[in-house]
Amino acid sequence: MATSLPAFFPSLLSRPFRSITSPRPRFRTLPRLVVCSSPSIEFNISFAPPKPKPKPGAEPSPVSIGGTALMSGAGQQLFIPWIVRGEDGNLKLQSHPPATIVSALAANETTGKKKKKKVKETATAEPKHSKAARRFYNANFRDQPQRLSKVLASAGVASRRSSEELIFEGRVTVNGSVCSSPQTRVDPAKDVIYVNGNRLPKSLPPKVYLALNKPKGYICSVGERESKSVLDLFNDYMKNWGKRIPGVSKPRLFTVGRLDVATTGLLLVTNDGDFAQKISHPSSNLSKEYIAVVEGEVHKRHLIVISEGTTVDGVHCTPESVELLPNQPGIARHRLRIVVNEGRNHEVRELVKNAGLEIYSLKRVRIGGFKLPSDLGLGKHVELKPADLQALGWKSLESTKS
Repeated sequence: MATSLPAFFPSLLSRPFRSITSPRPRFRTLPRLVVCSSPSIEFNISFAPPKPKPKPGAEPSPVSIGGTALMSGAGQQLFIPWIVRGEDGNLKLQSHPPATIVSALAANETTGKKKKKKVKETATAEPKHSKAARRFYNANFRDQPQRLSKVLASAGVASRRSSEELIFEGRVTVNGSVCSSPQTRVDPAKDVIYVNGNRLPKSLPPKVYLALNKPKGYICSVGERESKSVLDLFNDYMKNWGKRIPGVSKPRLFTVGRLDVATTGLLLVTNDGDFAQKISHPSSNLSKEYIAVVEGEVHKRHLIVISEGTTVDGVHCTPESVELLPNQPGIARHRLRIVVNEGRNHEVRELVKNAGLEIYSLKRVRIGGFKLPSDLGLGKHVELKPADLQALGWKSLESTKS
């Protein structure tokens, strides 16, 4: 039975071949024959010219994956055909990948490069903010340069007045030069400041706000060493400062206002000069409540005289309110609640004295909206919370951070 051969077989048979009976035959690389069941499919197979043999010792060229050229072990070039379907719907052979595959690979490589580049830019680029945002940050969060005397006082070197004396005496240097003006603006984080040959730390101690239940017999001044100072009650607090906040210099504490040696009760202690100035200044309109225990009988006329006020240091002072409290069980002495606004020196004592009464004991129990905790013992202190500072009318950034 005769079998019809594909159309390309005559062209293959017409090529010269060596006889297989030759003693040492040499075969040429034959193409891969594809036998198709349907005689209507034709393939146009072309042969590449033989590649010259490599020199002895030379390595074969690298394999090309993107194309169709490969190197055989003998150094000959092989062509792997691509069988694709053409636009007419028929299968055909070609020596290069289809255009769709090439474009897909190119698009994938381009997308990968763009993603890597974008991630790199995102990681290194700094966020951009508007001018209003930068202005708000500089005004509220960034530490602004401060006066040199204030920086020395905040660092615990001395009081502000004593710091000014140190500056005038030429014992303070800024960036290697002697500074003689307390108003010089400096930044401890950037400027190098020396006081008496000692380097000022770059980071200033944090703001501290304390409430003390002052006992009797302590003064608020630190200059007179023959008397006990209220700051002596914070010796243990200062000794343990390094354990609680290591690496930070100790704050220089001072009282906010004063209580005389015989008066007990609420006394604020801090290292924030602005806070002390605001709380103690009369413009703050912070009322101060006192409980005065008096000797003798108290009548209505005494309350009227106290409410009319008296002159203290050449200024007529009038209390905000005066009230006679009920007697406590087992205590015969009367108690008066007196609320004042200015809080001048010995103002409450002068008001009671002007009414013809004698004070047995005097205790301050409230400043503004902050009351002395009832469970706070004499000589003990407590740190003020942000809510307590707001009750005192202090809403600075430092208080919100703490």
